[in-house]
Amino acid sequence: MNRTVLWLLKKMTFLPQKYFLPFSYEYATGKKLDFDNPVEFNQKIQWYKRFYRPRILNILIDKYTVKEYVKDKIGERYLIKTLGVYTKASQLDLTELPDKFVLKAVHTNRHTIIVEDKSTLNLSRVKRKLARWLRSNQYYRTGQEWGYKDIEPKIIAEEFLIEEGRSSLTDYKFFCFKGEPKYLEVHMNRGGGESYKREIYDLDFNRLPVNKGTKSNVFESTIHKPQNFEEMINIAKKISVGFPFVRVDLYSIKGKTLFGELTFYPGDGRSEYYPDKYNKIFGDMIQLPKLNGKTAITEI
Repeated sequence: MNRTVLWLLKKMTFLPQKYFLPFSYEYATGKKLDFDNPVEFNQKIQWYKRFYRPRILNILIDKYTVKEYVKDKIGERYLIKTLGVYTKASQLDLTELPDKFVLKAVHTNRHTIIVEDKSTLNLSRVKRKLARWLRSNQYYRTGQEWGYKDIEPKIIAEEFLIEEGRSSLTDYKFFCFKGEPKYLEVHMNRGGGESYKREIYDLDFNRLPVNKGTKSNVFESTIHKPQNFEEMINIAKKISVGFPFVRVDLYSIKGKTLFGELTFYPGDGRSEYYPDKYNKIFGDMIQLPKLNGKTAITEI
């Protein structure tokens, strides 16, 4: 299909998924999407969006309600401390927060404000931004990621974390298949523009000859394996049990493992692997469940 037409169609997020998802996917990857025979990783993530619908996803994608689930699975000590929860921007009260904290929208993606000194904060501007976030619905905002559709909009304030020797936290993102982590992405300098880097490792912490989203975005030197890496693997296993696929995001702060979030649609199912053969290699790791009826799975 003509690329200009695809660009216009991918903006029409009100369309039914069976039409919208193939348009959006083809525009991003140049490949066709066949819901009857998804093969590659991103093709199966698109299938996931349309057909995999256990209601628990609404709880697990929500960056606040997922904490109770994780607490039950592995314990409260792995959670980042929540300092406040707000359903309206007007509820944000700086007097109740420490000098440093982080604000996050629980119902959208990449809506975060890192506050290193609240005395310099333009509160009116921040509240206007939070109000816009609270009016957003991630399902319609980008690629119809089903699990986001019915999440109650909220903002949370969390504890500010520091990783020694880094200006931002390093993300360890474990790709888990039926409770088994198979590989991980390591992200550094997020929000740092050209300094942002990502690499992919196996579970022996060997760097794999593959990248995602771009052909060149790799570290200049290999990073060191965290001292708590085995614990991180075990935590990812415990949290991911019961799902055909989920990505478990963790941090390592002074040897302590902390939970970040769960992701069921990494890269919105449109960020390709390079070399291309890895799109199928990683896609083969996802064993999609059978449909319960003709339209959607409603329970795990």
